[in-house]
Amino acid sequence: MSQESPIFLYDETEETRTRFVSFIGENSRFDLGITITDRFYGKLLVFNIQSSRFAIIGPDDLEEPGYLEEVYHLNADEAEELKQFLFSLF
Repeated sequence: MSQESPIFLYDETEETRTRFVSFIGENSRFDLGITITDRFYGKLLVFNIQSSRFAIIGPDDLEEPGYLEEVYHLNADEAEELKQFLFSLF
């Protein structure tokens, strides 16, 4: 078995800002990390610390029916609370 070096598609370092937010809605509690970077064309990297799930999210993604439910495994009420918070970031 050979010990070949990996082939890098990119290897860059970038300055980012990360915000950590914890809030309780009527239906759920959210513990989020939100990373702001130029890498994703104005979208945010949003990771749910509780579930270890993350997504690159922009306002257009929030308009997609069922998107947050699928990505974060939420019910409709929980997803609506998260959607309202995330819309406030744009």
